[in-house]
Amino acid sequence: MFPFYIFRAYDIRGKISILTPELVQAIAYGLAQQYLKAGQRELVIGYDARLSSPFYAQLIAQVCRKQGLTVTELGCCSSPLMYYIARDFGGNGIMVTASHNAKTDNGIKWIVQSEPPCPDMIQQVAKWAVQAYQPAQQIPLQLLQHEVKSQYCLQYQQALLQDIQLKRSFKVVLDGLHGSAGHCAQFILKKLGCDVIPLRCEANGEFPDHAPDPSQALHLDKLRQAVLTQQADFGIALDGDGDRLVLVDEKAHIVTADRLLSFFAKICLDTHPQHEVVFDVKCSSMVRETVEKQGGRATMIRTGSSFLRKYLSQSQGHAIFGGEYAGHYVFNDGRGFGYDDGLYAALRVMEYLSRFPQLSLSQLLQDYPDRCATEDTYISTYQMNPKQVLQDIEISSQHLGAQLSKIDGVRLDFDGGFGIIRASNTGEYFTVRFDADSPSKLTEIRDQFVSMLRDRYPKIAQDILKAQ
Repeated sequence: MFPFYIFRAYDIRGKISILTPELVQAIAYGLAQQYLKAGQRELVIGYDARLSSPFYAQLIAQVCRKQGLTVTELGCCSSPLMYYIARDFGGNGIMVTASHNAKTDNGIKWIVQSEPPCPDMIQQVAKWAVQAYQPAQQIPLQLLQHEVKSQYCLQYQQALLQDIQLKRSFKVVLDGLHGSAGHCAQFILKKLGCDVIPLRCEANGEFPDHAPDPSQALHLDKLRQAVLTQQADFGIALDGDGDRLVLVDEKAHIVTADRLLSFFAKICLDTHPQHEVVFDVKCSSMVRETVEKQGGRATMIRTGSSFLRKYLSQSQGHAIFGGEYAGHYVFNDGRGFGYDDGLYAALRVMEYLSRFPQLSLSQLLQDYPDRCATEDTYISTYQMNPKQVLQDIEISSQHLGAQLSKIDGVRLDFDGGFGIIRASNTGEYFTVRFDADSPSKLTEIRDQFVSMLRDRYPKIAQDILKAQ
């Protein structure tokens, strides 16, 4: 059976036991056909820290060359670095990465003429891959050495150093979570004059502590401790391929994405009044309220960094910034490069903060207070049909008087907060999140979701009760 289910809404991702070398080879054929059909003849290929990534990147390069494409191999790098270098190659690039997923997974992201693929394009690659798939071929997985190619790191460094101007230096703890972004990021911060305390900045596909996912508070314990013991100005955490950011302030308090989104919206609208700011369905009402208070236009879209990038690139300059609750931030204000880059987002905070010598990060963000909210909570589907579960919630919610949004999953907005449940695009689970003005309101909204699910889906309801 061909595993069509790993061809998701905005990339290809699955367990290595499914995403085998022979399947990667078939997918590479599909990708090559897509580039050729688009009239493209050259591309770049990068890969993340995962143990299988160098070999998978090599396989893809071999197939693409065999199909007549010119391939430049970038080695072990972040996704933002790949996106940047791809600009010199027609905007075409492939990244072997499973981002923040566990070490048992791998995946593939790509861009065609600087644009991420739409869902139809991803399914087209699957159809081509089926034609080339030879499961009986049994290609042994080789564990190759990860190679960092300094010339591409230097090009990417130079671009960021030309964009960012710091008026003072900072003491920073940088946590690369053993992904592929930390190595290059620490050099950029040092060249900007920062005192950098590197933490897990060397690529290690074993991910000895946990998955490289900074959105989980438990994963930031080492970073928070280091910020306090080193008396740093703040901490920066990057995910497995460097396109997501989480900041920790000088008190080791985790800065939520809602707060950063609101801050970025303000600084972009200050220089581009009355423009549009885009955010995903998991964001709180604080983001919308901040945008509207600044005189901007707030637009909520479905979750997925590729959808966010595509929306911004097609907005003809009207949308100047976009972000996601997961920690993706994309600047389109005449600076940045139109893609999500965790380090660049951190640098924009640092640049603004550097203008105020006596101000700490917590003071800078005090206008955007913490909400009462749960983290993104991942809940097993328990082999239930996600569409059916969401449809049943929609029907059950009709008597609640909540505002329903079906942009992505089911989001219910109540007075004073919201709840959302959606099928993940990167795994066999639901993502659930609740946000409210007060702890009691948060409990009330969560209980509403539990009551809608308890009878037909007791295991899912039980897991939602545990959401913290």
